[in-house]
Amino acid sequence: MKLIKKGHACVRIEREGRTLVIDPGGFSEGDAAVGADAVLVTHEHPDHFDEGRLRAAMEANPAAEIWTLRSVAEQISTVFPGRVHTVGEGDTFEAAGFEIEVHGQLHAVIHPDIPRIANVGYVVDGQVFHPGDALTVPERDIDTLLLPVHAPWSKVSEVIDYVRAVAPRQAVDVHDSLLTDLARPVYDRMIENLGGVSHSRLTPGESVSLAR
Repeated sequence: MKLIKKGHACVRIEREGRTLVIDPGGFSEGDAAVGADAVLVTHEHPDHFDEGRLRAAMEANPAAEIWTLRSVAEQISTVFPGRVHTVGEGDTFEAAGFEIEVHGQLHAVIHPDIPRIANVGYVVDGQVFHPGDALTVPERDIDTLLLPVHAPWSKVSEVIDYVRAVAPRQAVDVHDSLLTDLARPVYDRMIENLGGVSHSRLTPGESVSLAR
């Protein structure tokens, strides 16, 4: 299985000729989801959900389907009739040959004055976890945590404690487009030294092979 980093929170996962894309939002490349057999969306914020990028994927592959939570599905189900599936915490399903588990319910707190929206995370093939915009700790072992390393709703101590709580074999950064190159080494050093697990970041387009 190969993990390919795309812009910001978006990743592509490829295995045996099948492609799964998670969160092709407005900060990711315009063609980030093109070629996908299945697309997962964690929540409705535009850096994770972009109708234009979904449309490009669905037009490129008429057999492609989308799995997402209700708040997103309600916005796009009429655009892609019969190809959008609504999921929630505790659900399991197969998407393009990948086994998916759904974990989590709410977006992290941005500010007490801002209402929290729904957010779900996805475990792929019992191995890779993308939490979306939340610090959800799944009640299972995780090999590769896709770590939301920088956001308006987090601070680095929370990121480090999250890595410790999930305790994956490795953490790979996502949600990083607002983090400047000047700050990246500072985050890298603290997460690597204090997180207690192997930690890395990939540039958009870079990939890593994941053992099953």
